[in-house]
Amino acid sequence: MVRTYNFETINEYNVFNNHKTLHPLVSVIDFSKANPRSWGGEKTVRINYGFYCIFLKEIKCGDLKYGRNYYDYQEGTLVFTSPRQVMELENTGETYQPVGHGLVFHPDLLPGTSLAKSINDYSFFSYNANEALHLSNRERQTVMDCLSNIEFELQHSVDKHSKKLIASNIELFLNYCERFYDRQFITRNHANGGILEKFEAILNAYFSSENPKEIGLPSVAWCAHELNLSANYFGDLIKKETGKSAQEYVQNKVIETAKNRIFDANKTINEVAFELGFKYPQHFSRLFKQKTGMSPSEYRG
Repeated sequence: MVRTYNFETINEYNVFNNHKTLHPLVSVIDFSKANPRSWGGEKTVRINYGFYCIFLKEIKCGDLKYGRNYYDYQEGTLVFTSPRQVMELENTGETYQPVGHGLVFHPDLLPGTSLAKSINDYSFFSYNANEALHLSNRERQTVMDCLSNIEFELQHSVDKHSKKLIASNIELFLNYCERFYDRQFITRNHANGGILEKFEAILNAYFSSENPKEIGLPSVAWCAHELNLSANYFGDLIKKETGKSAQEYVQNKVIETAKNRIFDANKTINEVAFELGFKYPQHFSRLFKQKTGMSPSEYRG
């Protein structure tokens, strides 16, 4: 049976990592200060965090796993987890010394701050295991500077400015991470394995099959699953590649396919709509006119 470790509070996690709690809702952790671990000799353990975590992995000391996938990390890689995201850690069962740094903050820190409004915009908290952020040396230094600034605020006695300043520094850190991910989408294009081309091929195959009649229109989540990507990572990647959202890309493919089928005189407009996966033909007509400026009947002439 796999053992599960539950960390509900920042203090519980600090105690586990041999750290002093400077603030009940936030902590910057230097894992080298933690005691050597063996996880009770178990080769696989589950860890359930009740807060946001960002880990800077310095060396490979066990394989982190989320779902069925291993984290794509190496030295100088950032891993993000959101509250209630259960992680698995697999290792040899031997005792090792943790190394690296981390930032953990509880959702209760957010109310009343600008970060509360933007936290859901940082889609990388929902990325899959194989979509970690790989840092350059310069980016790593920026990350360490951000952690240092947050820790500096934590060293101060809690006052009326603490929450705002700490949250603002975390938000700045996350904004840098967004920038670094934008860079990674470009520099790791080879690792993406031509996702755009595969996306196009998946859509072509989908509309050439009976899937639209049986399942309906392909969703972004379905396409992402077919590519072994999280919906958020896939959506962000397509946006960076094309300037359009993945949903817009699917809709454009629907219209492109529809244009060819509309001229089949043996089919009514309603039949074309059903073939494409629309449950209601009027929804097809509305989308077609929105995209082309003409109704399907007008386009057919």
